[in-house]
Amino acid sequence: MTLVKSNRIESIDLLRGVVMVIMALDHVRDYFYYEAFFGDPTNLETTTPIVFFTRFITHYCAPIFVFLAGTSAYLYGSKKTKKELSKFLFTRGIWLIFLEIVVNNLIWKFDLTYSRIIFQVLWAIGFSMIILSLLIYLNKKIILVIGFILIAGHNLLDGIILQGSSIKSIIWYFLHQPFTPISLGSNKSILVFYPALPWIGVMALGYCFGHFYKRNFDVTIRKKWLLRLGLGAIIMFFIIRGINVYGDLVPWSVQDTTTKTVLSFFKVTKYPPSLAYLLITLGPALLFLYAFEKTKNKLTDFFLVFGRVPFFYYFLHVFVIHVLAIIGLIIFGGDWRDMIVTLEDFSTNTFANYGYPLWVVYLVWIGVIVLLYPFCKKYMIYKVNNKDKWWLSYL
Repeated sequence: MTLVKSNRIESIDLLRGVVMVIMALDHVRDYFYYEAFFGDPTNLETTTPIVFFTRFITHYCAPIFVFLAGTSAYLYGSKKTKKELSKFLFTRGIWLIFLEIVVNNLIWKFDLTYSRIIFQVLWAIGFSMIILSLLIYLNKKIILVIGFILIAGHNLLDGIILQGSSIKSIIWYFLHQPFTPISLGSNKSILVFYPALPWIGVMALGYCFGHFYKRNFDVTIRKKWLLRLGLGAIIMFFIIRGINVYGDLVPWSVQDTTTKTVLSFFKVTKYPPSLAYLLITLGPALLFLYAFEKTKNKLTDFFLVFGRVPFFYYFLHVFVIHVLAIIGLIIFGGDWRDMIVTLEDFSTNTFANYGYPLWVVYLVWIGVIVLLYPFCKKYMIYKVNNKDKWWLSYL
Protein backbone atom coordinates (compact mmCIF):
# COMPACT_ATOMS: atom_id res chain seq x y z
CA MET A 1 0.00 0.00 0.00
CA THR A 2 1.66 3.21 -1.22
CA LEU A 3 0.30 6.59 -0.30
CA VAL A 4 0.19 9.50 -2.70
CA LYS A 5 3.17 11.82 -2.47
CA SER A 6 2.77 14.63 0.05
CA ASN A 7 4.92 17.39 1.50
CA ARG A 8 3.29 17.01 4.91
CA ILE A 9 5.36 15.93 7.93
CA GLU A 10 4.51 12.26 8.24
CA SER A 11 5.32 11.76 11.92
CA ILE A 12 2.82 14.48 12.86
CA ASP A 13 0.15 13.04 10.56
CA LEU A 14 0.91 9.58 11.94
CA LEU A 15 0.41 10.71 15.53
CA ARG A 16 -2.78 12.51 14.59
CA GLY A 17 -4.02 9.41 12.76
CA VAL A 18 -3.35 7.14 15.74
CA VAL A 19 -5.26 9.39 18.13
CA MET A 20 -8.14 9.75 15.66
CA VAL A 21 -8.49 5.97 15.55
CA ILE A 22 -8.31 5.77 19.35
CA MET A 23 -10.91 8.54 19.60
CA ALA A 24 -13.41 6.36 17.77
CA LEU A 25 -13.11 3.79 20.57
CA ASP A 26 -14.29 6.35 23.10
CA HIS A 27 -17.18 7.43 20.93
CA VAL A 28 -18.26 3.86 20.25
CA ARG A 29 -18.20 3.33 24.01
CA ASP A 30 -20.42 6.41 24.39
CA TYR A 31 -23.09 4.88 22.18
CA PHE A 32 -22.79 1.17 22.92
CA TYR A 33 -21.47 0.42 26.41
CA TYR A 34 -23.65 -0.29 29.44
CA GLU A 35 -24.47 2.89 31.37
CA ALA A 36 -22.40 4.98 28.96
CA PHE A 37 -24.96 7.79 28.98
CA PHE A 38 -25.00 8.11 32.76
CA GLY A 39 -22.15 6.06 34.21
CA ASP A 40 -18.57 7.19 34.73
CA PRO A 41 -15.93 4.70 33.48
CA THR A 42 -13.44 6.21 35.95
CA ASN A 43 -15.69 5.79 39.01
CA LEU A 44 -13.52 3.64 41.27
CA GLU A 45 -16.55 2.09 42.95
CA THR A 46 -18.08 0.73 39.76
CA THR A 47 -15.34 0.46 37.13
CA THR A 48 -12.91 -2.31 36.27
CA PRO A 49 -9.29 -1.88 35.12
CA ILE A 50 -10.13 -2.65 31.49
CA VAL A 51 -13.09 -0.23 31.47
CA PHE A 52 -11.00 2.43 33.23
CA PHE A 53 -8.09 2.20 30.79
CA THR A 54 -10.44 1.96 27.80
CA ARG A 55 -11.43 5.47 28.83
CA PHE A 56 -7.94 6.55 29.92
CA ILE A 57 -6.28 5.67 26.60
CA THR A 58 -8.72 8.00 24.85
CA HIS A 59 -7.59 10.89 27.08
CA TYR A 60 -4.73 11.31 24.62
CA CYS A 61 -6.98 12.39 21.78
CA ALA A 62 -8.14 15.92 22.60
CA PRO A 63 -4.87 17.39 23.95
CA ILE A 64 -2.80 15.92 21.12
CA PHE A 65 -5.29 17.12 18.54
CA VAL A 66 -5.36 20.67 19.96
CA PHE A 67 -1.56 20.72 20.39
CA LEU A 68 -0.97 19.60 16.80
CA ALA A 69 -3.50 22.14 15.56
CA GLY A 70 -1.19 24.78 17.00
CA THR A 71 1.81 23.12 15.35
CA SER A 72 0.00 23.01 12.02
CA ALA A 73 -0.80 26.71 12.38
CA TYR A 74 2.91 27.46 12.80
CA LEU A 75 3.82 25.41 9.72
CA TYR A 76 1.03 27.00 7.68
CA GLY A 77 2.22 30.42 8.79
CA SER A 78 5.78 29.71 7.68
CA LYS A 79 4.54 30.12 4.10
CA LYS A 80 2.27 33.10 4.78
CA THR A 81 2.48 36.61 6.15
CA LYS A 82 1.37 37.25 9.73
CA LYS A 83 -1.73 38.99 8.42
CA GLU A 84 -2.63 36.04 6.19
CA LEU A 85 -2.10 33.55 9.01
CA SER A 86 -4.13 35.65 11.43
CA LYS A 87 -7.02 35.90 8.97
CA PHE A 88 -6.92 32.16 8.33
CA LEU A 89 -6.89 31.28 12.05
CA PHE A 90 -9.69 33.72 12.84
CA THR A 91 -11.98 32.61 10.02
CA ARG A 92 -11.25 28.94 10.59
CA GLY A 93 -11.97 29.41 14.30
CA ILE A 94 -15.35 31.00 13.57
CA TRP A 95 -16.08 28.20 11.10
CA LEU A 96 -15.29 25.47 13.65
CA ILE A 97 -17.49 27.07 16.32
CA PHE A 98 -20.32 27.30 13.79
CA LEU A 99 -19.88 23.63 12.89
CA GLU A 100 -19.79 22.70 16.58
CA ILE A 101 -23.14 24.34 17.20
CA VAL A 102 -24.97 23.43 14.00
CA VAL A 103 -23.47 20.19 12.69
CA ASN A 104 -21.71 18.46 15.57
CA ASN A 105 -24.64 18.81 17.95
CA LEU A 106 -26.95 17.43 15.28
CA ILE A 107 -24.94 14.32 14.42
CA TRP A 108 -24.21 13.53 18.07
CA LYS A 109 -27.87 13.64 19.13
CA PHE A 110 -30.03 13.75 15.97
CA ASP A 111 -32.17 16.27 17.87
CA LEU A 112 -33.57 18.68 15.28
CA THR A 113 -34.88 20.95 18.05
CA TYR A 114 -31.36 21.51 19.45
CA SER A 115 -32.79 21.25 22.96
CA ARG A 116 -29.31 21.03 24.48
CA ILE A 117 -26.35 22.58 22.69
CA ILE A 118 -23.06 21.13 23.90
CA PHE A 119 -19.73 22.85 23.32
CA GLN A 120 -17.09 20.17 22.83
CA VAL A 121 -13.63 19.91 21.30
CA LEU A 122 -14.42 21.75 18.04
CA TRP A 123 -15.48 24.78 20.04
CA ALA A 124 -12.27 24.61 22.07
CA ILE A 125 -10.13 24.39 18.94
CA GLY A 126 -12.08 27.13 17.19
CA PHE A 127 -11.93 29.60 20.07
CA SER A 128 -8.25 28.81 20.67
CA MET A 129 -7.58 29.56 17.00
CA ILE A 130 -9.31 32.91 17.33
CA ILE A 131 -7.12 33.80 20.31
CA LEU A 132 -4.03 32.47 18.52
CA SER A 133 -4.85 34.73 15.56
CA LEU A 134 -4.08 37.61 17.93
CA LEU A 135 -1.21 36.01 19.84
CA ILE A 136 0.89 35.38 16.72
CA TYR A 137 1.75 39.08 16.58
CA LEU A 138 3.65 38.69 19.86
CA ASN A 139 7.21 37.46 20.22
CA LYS A 140 7.26 33.64 20.22
CA LYS A 141 8.89 33.62 23.66
CA ILE A 142 5.94 35.59 25.02
CA ILE A 143 3.51 33.14 23.38
CA LEU A 144 5.46 30.30 25.00
CA VAL A 145 5.24 31.93 28.43
CA ILE A 146 1.50 32.53 28.01
CA GLY A 147 1.01 28.88 27.07
CA PHE A 148 2.95 27.65 30.10
CA ILE A 149 1.10 29.98 32.46
CA LEU A 150 -2.32 28.87 31.20
CA ILE A 151 -1.44 25.18 31.43
CA ALA A 152 0.49 25.23 34.69
CA GLY A 153 -1.49 27.92 36.45
CA HIS A 154 -5.14 27.43 35.58
CA ASN A 155 -5.66 24.89 38.39
CA LEU A 156 -5.26 27.83 40.78
CA LEU A 157 -8.69 28.86 39.52
CA ASP A 158 -10.40 25.56 40.37
CA GLY A 159 -11.90 27.02 43.53
CA ILE A 160 -13.79 29.72 41.66
CA ILE A 161 -17.30 28.30 41.26
CA LEU A 162 -20.03 30.58 39.92
CA GLN A 163 -23.76 30.01 39.60
CA GLY A 164 -26.67 31.49 37.74
CA SER A 165 -26.99 33.02 34.29
CA SER A 166 -25.31 36.38 34.72
CA ILE A 167 -22.94 37.52 31.97
CA LYS A 168 -20.00 37.05 34.33
CA SER A 169 -21.07 33.49 35.18
CA ILE A 170 -21.66 32.51 31.55
CA ILE A 171 -18.26 33.84 30.51
CA TRP A 172 -16.68 31.83 33.33
CA TYR A 173 -18.50 28.65 32.26
CA PHE A 174 -16.99 29.02 28.80
CA LEU A 175 -13.54 29.77 30.16
CA HIS A 176 -13.04 27.37 33.07
CA GLN A 177 -16.13 25.87 34.73
CA PRO A 178 -17.64 22.90 32.82
CA PHE A 179 -20.99 21.14 33.08
CA THR A 180 -23.02 24.07 34.43
CA PRO A 181 -26.26 24.28 32.40
CA ILE A 182 -27.05 27.65 30.86
CA SER A 183 -30.80 27.92 30.40
CA LEU A 184 -32.11 29.35 27.15
CA GLY A 185 -35.74 28.98 28.24
CA SER A 186 -38.43 26.80 26.63
CA ASN A 187 -36.66 23.54 27.58
CA LYS A 188 -33.43 24.54 25.88
CA SER A 189 -29.99 24.86 27.39
CA ILE A 190 -26.27 25.12 26.71
CA LEU A 191 -23.62 22.95 28.32
CA VAL A 192 -19.87 23.56 28.02
CA PHE A 193 -17.77 20.39 28.11
CA TYR A 194 -14.51 22.05 27.05
CA PRO A 195 -13.84 25.34 28.89
CA ALA A 196 -11.41 27.23 26.69
CA LEU A 197 -8.76 28.67 29.02
CA PRO A 198 -6.35 25.70 29.32
CA TRP A 199 -6.93 24.66 25.70
CA ILE A 200 -5.72 28.08 24.58
CA GLY A 201 -2.50 27.29 26.44
CA VAL A 202 -2.20 23.90 24.76
CA MET A 203 -2.60 25.41 21.30
CA ALA A 204 -0.13 28.20 22.12
CA LEU A 205 2.48 25.62 23.15
CA GLY A 206 1.73 23.61 20.03
CA TYR A 207 2.30 26.71 17.93
CA CYS A 208 5.70 27.31 19.54
CA PHE A 209 6.49 23.61 19.16
CA GLY A 210 6.20 24.05 15.40
CA HIS A 211 9.65 25.68 15.54
CA PHE A 212 11.17 22.19 15.76
CA TYR A 213 9.60 21.26 12.42
CA LYS A 214 10.44 24.33 10.39
CA ARG A 215 12.24 23.76 7.11
CA ASN A 216 15.88 22.65 7.41
CA PHE A 217 15.70 22.18 11.19
CA ASP A 218 18.32 19.61 12.20
CA VAL A 219 16.58 16.25 12.75
CA THR A 220 19.14 15.14 15.34
CA ILE A 221 18.57 18.24 17.44
CA ARG A 222 14.79 17.87 17.08
CA LYS A 223 14.89 14.28 18.30
CA LYS A 224 17.01 15.27 21.30
CA TRP A 225 14.44 17.88 22.27
CA LEU A 226 11.53 15.49 21.71
CA LEU A 227 13.16 12.97 24.03
CA ARG A 228 14.00 15.55 26.69
CA LEU A 229 10.62 17.23 26.65
CA GLY A 230 8.68 13.96 26.50
CA LEU A 231 10.55 12.34 29.38
CA GLY A 232 10.52 15.61 31.31
CA ALA A 233 6.74 15.91 31.06
CA ILE A 234 6.20 12.32 32.22
CA ILE A 235 8.64 12.72 35.13
CA MET A 236 6.90 15.96 36.11
CA PHE A 237 3.57 14.14 36.07
CA PHE A 238 4.77 11.54 38.56
CA ILE A 239 6.38 14.18 40.77
CA ILE A 240 3.36 16.50 40.82
CA ARG A 241 0.88 13.65 41.13
CA GLY A 242 3.01 12.02 43.82
CA ILE A 243 3.21 15.18 45.91
CA ASN A 244 -0.58 15.34 45.55
CA VAL A 245 -0.93 19.00 46.48
CA TYR A 246 -1.42 20.77 43.15
CA GLY A 247 -2.01 19.93 39.51
CA ASP A 248 -5.40 18.24 39.53
CA LEU A 249 -8.85 19.04 40.85
CA VAL A 250 -9.15 15.61 42.50
CA PRO A 251 -6.18 14.32 44.56
CA TRP A 252 -5.49 10.60 44.41
CA SER A 253 -5.84 8.49 47.53
CA VAL A 254 -4.94 5.06 48.87
CA GLN A 255 -7.82 2.65 48.25
CA ASP A 256 -8.78 -0.71 49.73
CA THR A 257 -6.86 -2.54 46.98
CA THR A 258 -3.61 -1.86 45.15
CA THR A 259 -5.43 -1.91 41.81
CA LYS A 260 -7.86 0.79 42.90
CA THR A 261 -4.99 2.86 44.28
CA VAL A 262 -3.26 2.74 40.90
CA LEU A 263 -6.50 3.72 39.18
CA SER A 264 -6.94 6.59 41.63
CA PHE A 265 -3.43 7.82 40.82
CA PHE A 266 -4.18 7.89 37.09
CA LYS A 267 -7.67 9.33 37.48
CA VAL A 268 -6.82 12.80 36.22
CA THR A 269 -9.25 15.55 35.32
CA LYS A 270 -10.08 16.20 31.67
CA TYR A 271 -12.80 18.83 32.11
CA PRO A 272 -11.06 21.26 32.20
CA PRO A 273 -7.72 19.53 31.46
CA SER A 274 -5.58 19.62 34.58
CA LEU A 275 -1.82 20.14 34.59
CA ALA A 276 -1.38 16.46 35.52
CA TYR A 277 -3.70 15.38 32.70
CA LEU A 278 -1.78 17.40 30.11
CA LEU A 279 1.62 16.19 31.32
CA ILE A 280 0.68 12.50 31.07
CA THR A 281 -0.92 12.95 27.64
CA LEU A 282 1.42 15.36 25.86
CA GLY A 283 4.59 13.77 27.30
CA PRO A 284 4.01 10.38 25.64
CA ALA A 285 2.93 12.19 22.47
CA LEU A 286 6.37 13.82 22.22
CA LEU A 287 8.03 10.44 22.77
CA PHE A 288 5.86 9.04 19.98
CA LEU A 289 7.15 11.74 17.62
CA TYR A 290 10.68 10.92 18.74
CA ALA A 291 10.25 7.19 18.12
CA PHE A 292 8.45 7.47 14.77
CA GLU A 293 10.42 10.30 13.15
CA LYS A 294 11.30 8.21 10.09
CA THR A 295 9.28 5.02 10.52
CA LYS A 296 7.58 3.92 7.32
CA ASN A 297 5.64 0.70 6.77
CA LYS A 298 2.18 -0.57 5.87
CA LEU A 299 0.84 0.03 9.37
CA THR A 300 2.01 3.65 9.45
CA ASP A 301 0.54 4.17 5.98
CA PHE A 302 -2.80 2.96 7.35
CA PHE A 303 -2.83 5.49 10.19
CA LEU A 304 -1.51 8.28 7.96
CA VAL A 305 -4.73 8.16 5.95
CA PHE A 306 -6.80 9.15 9.00
CA GLY A 307 -4.21 11.68 10.13
CA ARG A 308 -4.40 13.56 6.84
CA VAL A 309 -8.19 13.96 6.83
CA PRO A 310 -9.06 14.57 10.51
CA PHE A 311 -11.91 16.99 9.85
CA PHE A 312 -13.64 14.69 7.36
CA TYR A 313 -13.03 11.65 9.55
CA TYR A 314 -14.33 13.29 12.71
CA PHE A 315 -17.78 14.13 11.39
CA LEU A 316 -18.09 10.91 9.40
CA HIS A 317 -17.17 8.62 12.30
CA VAL A 318 -19.60 10.26 14.76
CA PHE A 319 -22.43 10.02 12.23
CA VAL A 320 -21.66 6.38 11.39
CA ILE A 321 -21.39 5.33 15.05
CA HIS A 322 -24.70 7.01 15.85
CA VAL A 323 -26.42 5.31 12.90
CA LEU A 324 -24.98 1.93 13.94
CA ALA A 325 -26.40 2.45 17.43
CA ILE A 326 -29.83 3.02 15.87
CA ILE A 327 -29.46 -0.12 13.75
CA GLY A 328 -28.53 -2.05 16.89
CA LEU A 329 -31.72 -0.92 18.61
CA ILE A 330 -33.81 -1.96 15.62
CA ILE A 331 -32.15 -5.39 15.39
CA PHE A 332 -32.48 -6.16 19.10
CA GLY A 333 -36.02 -4.92 19.54
CA GLY A 334 -35.45 -1.50 21.02
CA ASP A 335 -37.02 1.80 20.04
CA TRP A 336 -34.73 3.51 17.52
CA ARG A 337 -36.19 6.88 18.53
CA ASP A 338 -34.34 6.57 21.82
CA MET A 339 -31.23 7.53 19.89
CA ILE A 340 -32.71 10.93 19.15
CA VAL A 341 -31.19 12.33 22.30
CA THR A 342 -33.03 15.35 23.70
CA LEU A 343 -32.66 17.42 26.86
CA GLU A 344 -35.43 15.36 28.45
CA ASP A 345 -33.41 12.15 28.03
CA PHE A 346 -30.71 13.51 30.33
CA SER A 347 -33.19 13.75 33.20
CA THR A 348 -35.12 10.51 32.64
CA ASN A 349 -34.33 6.79 32.62
CA THR A 350 -34.46 6.44 28.84
CA PHE A 351 -31.08 4.68 28.74
CA ALA A 352 -31.24 2.95 32.12
CA ASN A 353 -31.32 -0.53 30.58
CA TYR A 354 -29.45 0.22 27.37
CA GLY A 355 -26.01 -1.01 26.42
CA TYR A 356 -23.75 -3.86 25.35
CA PRO A 357 -20.72 -5.64 26.86
CA LEU A 358 -17.27 -4.13 26.38
CA TRP A 359 -16.25 -6.77 23.82
CA VAL A 360 -19.07 -5.52 21.59
CA VAL A 361 -17.69 -2.00 21.91
CA TYR A 362 -14.28 -3.14 20.69
CA LEU A 363 -15.82 -5.17 17.86
CA VAL A 364 -17.90 -2.23 16.64
CA TRP A 365 -14.86 0.06 16.95
CA ILE A 366 -12.77 -2.15 14.67
CA GLY A 367 -15.67 -2.39 12.23
CA VAL A 368 -16.07 1.38 12.11
CA ILE A 369 -12.37 1.93 11.38
CA VAL A 370 -12.37 -0.68 8.60
CA LEU A 371 -15.55 0.80 7.14
CA LEU A 372 -14.28 4.38 7.12
CA TYR A 373 -10.79 3.68 5.79
CA PRO A 374 -11.60 3.59 2.03
CA PHE A 375 -13.71 6.76 2.27
CA CYS A 376 -10.95 8.60 4.12
CA LYS A 377 -8.33 7.42 1.63
CA LYS A 378 -10.38 8.62 -1.34
CA TYR A 379 -10.87 12.00 0.28
CA MET A 380 -7.16 12.21 1.13
CA ILE A 381 -6.26 11.60 -2.53
CA TYR A 382 -8.83 14.17 -3.62
CA LYS A 383 -7.28 16.77 -1.31
CA VAL A 384 -3.77 16.10 -2.61
CA ASN A 385 -4.92 16.36 -6.22
CA ASN A 386 -6.93 19.55 -5.67
CA LYS A 387 -4.66 21.80 -3.64
CA ASP A 388 -5.78 24.77 -5.73
CA LYS A 389 -9.25 24.66 -4.14
CA TRP A 390 -9.04 27.15 -1.24
CA TRP A 391 -12.11 25.80 0.54
CA LEU A 392 -10.39 22.45 1.16
CA SER A 393 -8.21 24.14 3.79
CA TYR A 394 -11.40 24.60 5.83
CA LEU A 395 -12.36 20.94 5.47
